[in-house]
Amino acid sequence: MATTTSTARGDAPTKGEGPVLSFEDLHVRFSTQFGEVHAVKGITFDVHPGEVVALVGESGSGKSVTSMTALGLLPANARVSGDIRVGGTSLGGLDDRGLRRVRGRDVAMVFQEPMTALNPVLTIGLQLTEALELHGIAYGTDASARAVELLRMVGIPEPERRARQYPHELSGGQRQRVVIAMAISCEPRVIIADEPTTALDVTVQAEILDLLRSLKDTLRTGILLITHNMGVVADMADRVAVMLRGDLVETGTVEEVLVRPVHEYTRRLLGSVPHLGAREDAQVAAVDPAEGAERRAGARTGTPALDLSGLVIEYQRLGRPPFRAVDDVSLTVGESEIVGLVGESGSGKSTIGRCALGLIPAASGSVNIFGQDVGRIGRRDLKELRRRIGVVFQDPAASLNPRMPVGDCVAEPLVVHKVLRSGKDRLEKVHEMLDAVELPRSTANRYPHELSGGQRQRVSIARALILDPELLVADEPTSALDVSVQASVLALLTDLQARYGFACLFVSHDLAVVDLLAHRVVVLRGGRVVEAGLREDVLHRPQEEYTRRLLAAAPVPEPHEQRRRREARHAFLAELGEEASVLRDVRGVSGRD
Repeated sequence: MATTTSTARGDAPTKGEGPVLSFEDLHVRFSTQFGEVHAVKGITFDVHPGEVVALVGESGSGKSVTSMTALGLLPANARVSGDIRVGGTSLGGLDDRGLRRVRGRDVAMVFQEPMTALNPVLTIGLQLTEALELHGIAYGTDASARAVELLRMVGIPEPERRARQYPHELSGGQRQRVVIAMAISCEPRVIIADEPTTALDVTVQAEILDLLRSLKDTLRTGILLITHNMGVVADMADRVAVMLRGDLVETGTVEEVLVRPVHEYTRRLLGSVPHLGAREDAQVAAVDPAEGAERRAGARTGTPALDLSGLVIEYQRLGRPPFRAVDDVSLTVGESEIVGLVGESGSGKSTIGRCALGLIPAASGSVNIFGQDVGRIGRRDLKELRRRIGVVFQDPAASLNPRMPVGDCVAEPLVVHKVLRSGKDRLEKVHEMLDAVELPRSTANRYPHELSGGQRQRVSIARALILDPELLVADEPTSALDVSVQASVLALLTDLQARYGFACLFVSHDLAVVDLLAHRVVVLRGGRVVEAGLREDVLHRPQEEYTRRLLAAAPVPEPHEQRRRREARHAFLAELGEEASVLRDVRGVSGRD
């Protein structure tokens, strides 16, 4: 294991201050029906006041298990040994009542998915006052007033009104801000943030990171940041600890670990991260559209694979005017071309993809696939047209039938479209596709829950391509994957696209991934196209303010470059008169200096 001496950057911990959170020789073992699982293997590290320590590693490395020990939230089959201290208090000797006093007051948690952390049947205000009253900080009207102050502190507009609303009435970014407000409500010594920005757009992610940075600088709160996003690590961390299968394999300052990594695993992780603007140096490069068209024997007509013209999509609302999700959108995807569709949540990206698949009707405009107007053809012709289209959804666990073996899931399009009626022929085709996505043929006999997230996504790709489609619609296919798994899936997609020559509408909010794959890029905002063109023009020479805002918010996994990008982003927002005032709000509401 490579261990380096930490010298934190920025607002470093004051010399002589003791750690607010420390793990010493921590071991965690789980008793299962298959034997004992040693999940965390004797790790030791500290978090000091005003310091951000990033705990990174792939799924299953033990990151979240380590964090849960600091809150006493592991299940009953867990056996913990070693010393865990919050401030000067050892958690090992505390009973349930003692742990409840520590939670919230001394150590707080920001979970990855705010909708699972918030109670859907209680208002935001009630959930905030609950923690204040439980720890004896404020009661009644004082607690309600403090709840509103906390919402204002984390940058939520109209906090008085929002306090009366329920979680489902807020956007994803606003819900994450509420969770952060709950975490800081008792001014804890340390905040554990478990993947706090994974499901957020780049602009909302940048705002949440600005908020966390302001809070830790102003309140001197230590933060244990758990993430697999190296751009977030470069943007936030003072020190980095890298975990692999329960072991700490490398620790050091953010510059040491991200710029001069020692361990091979760390170098492999960093090598898997797509870097905005580094396509020319990447090993994975998209195939040229003309070359791909030549590979496909039957695709020589010159007709676009997908042609949307003046597309309008509306959702009907009871007693209210319809909500227009997509407004006058026109775009084309040519033969063997990858078009990246980018924008924030709610911009209409996935809605357009579903409409292109015929799953959502268009209020007006036209959807032409291979020259056929989807809105004007009959059901039989539509079914035949869908045979030429493949789809990869964002969440493979939700798109695969949990009661069907993987082989049956992959073969399902063959059954639906009555291709290869012989069971033997179908099995041979399934094995061919499993080979293509680099999965062992024995995977056909397993069920989806027995596979990892990356393996399930490969199964989804195999199913999407089994009919040799001419158009693939991929909706955020890599957003929830580890960086190394994401890199392998992207390499796989690129290789298969080069081999089979299909056109692809690639929906994503990760600009680095789009920069790596796409030939052309379409930028959406509020259901309308704000910019479109060649990938190198839109992502490297943007003309529109909104595109520049998206690009400025995208983090890169190099600390010095990311610091420059963050400063440039703040300067850009200041020019627009939108400079973040989070730090001022925090200082104004908090009683600390």
